[in-house]
Parts: sequence; structure tokens; C-alpha cells
Amino acid sequence: MRIGRIVMGMFYMAAGTGHFVVTGLYESIMPSYLPAHHELVLISGAAEIAGGIGVLLPQTRRVAAWGIVLLLVAVMPANIWMAQHPELYPNIPLWAIWLRLPLQIPLIWWAWKCMLTEPHASSDAS
Repeated sequence: MRIGRIVMGMFYMAAGTGHFVVTGLYESIMPSYLPAHHELVLISGAAEIAGGIGVLLPQTRRVAAWGIVLLLVAVMPANIWMAQHPELYPNIPLWAIWLRLPLQIPLIWWAWKCMLTEPHASSDAS
């Protein structure tokens, strides 16, 4: 489980950093019904980075894993919107748009598993 947490932490830190490096790309896939695209991209990027760091630290692991679960649930409507309106995203392959939907399930499970398998900092050696 330790390697899984490290991979998860690095994954979310990298994904969150992407929100700051290629902000325009993330803004371009935001559903039109959401306001403040720029701000939401930066907030979600910061949340991913915080979650990634948080799952690496025993003291914050459970809260961070919960945060990742909630973030993944929160972005699900945007992923559904993209699948319903692929014509709005001509630069994104249709397979990639549809892959995002089922991919959410194992990502949520992974964060949930991390949260459930690490109740105390003393078991961090596992």
C-alpha cells in the first residue's frame, strides 16, 4: 500500500501542477454553465496538489484521501457534460472524453482504499 500511496501522491501533484502549467487547456474543457473558469481551474489544481501531498503524510492521509474522493465526485458532472457535448471539444479525441467517465470509478476506489487502510500513523511502515 505504501507504493500505491506514493504513486497516488505523485499522480495528483503532477495533475494539479498541470492546472497551473497549461491553465488554458483546462479552462477550454470547463463546462459553459460554470462561472469563473480560470479561478476554478486554479482552485482544483491547488486541491489536487494538496491532496497529493496530503496522502503522503500520515497525519493528513485520511483527510487528503477524503478530499480526493470529493474532488473526483465534484468533477464528474463536468466529465458527463463533455461526453454529452463532444462537439465543443474538437481537439480532444472522443475516446479520451469517454475514457474519463469510467476512469473516475477506480480513482475514487483507490483514494477510498488509501483512506481505509491507513487508520493510524504507526502503521506507515506497511
